[in-house]
This record gives sequence, structure tokens and C-alpha cells, in this order.
Amino acid sequence: MGIQDIVEGKKQWRAHKARVKALPADYQIVYKEMQKYLFKVGPIDLPDGPLLPGIVDFFEEGVAEGKGVMELIGPDVAAFSDSLIEGSRTYADLYQESVGGASGTAGK
Repeated sequence: MGIQDIVEGKKQWRAHKARVKALPADYQIVYKEMQKYLFKVGPIDLPDGPLLPGIVDFFEEGVAEGKGVMELIGPDVAAFSDSLIEGSRTYADLYQESVGGASGTAGK
């Protein structure tokens, strides 16, 4: 990864954050909670993947339709977030594999 890639990545991240700041306050709160949750348990390709920008797109559409954020995602933010990453390889999967592999080799 060259310097140009890093600079471009930072520009994209700043533009993404600006889109989030343009959302109504309740949407921003839910987005930040989802982001925090997804960075903790989310897919391996989360920083470079389309998931976070896709959430902002979804939220922008909800705002345009005049819907509240909880009307869009339901009462459980974590469950909604889990449904978005269903079937994706996560850091939790990597951890489970490393723990499973380590204990499996220790007994041999």
C-alpha cells in the first residue's frame, strides 16, 4: 500500500464521516452504535468493504422517505447489525479458529 492509497483512503473516510454528520441526530446515534458493534464483531473486510457506506445509503433513503431510524431497523440494533453480516467471515470466526487450533494441537 503506497502513500497515494493511504491518502485516498483518508479522503474516502472523511467523505463518509461527512455523510454521517449530515444525517438527523437519531440516525447518527444509531449509526455510531452500529459502527462500534461492527468494528468489534464485524466482517474482516469492514474497513474496505461496502457495508458501512451501504448503511449510510439505507439511512439516507429512510430520511428522504420521512421514516424514523427505529422504523427502518427495528428495536434491536445488534440484531439488525448481525443480519447484515450473516454469512460473512468475522474476527470472531478468526478467534474461534485460532483458539480451536491451539487447543487441538496442545493435546497431541
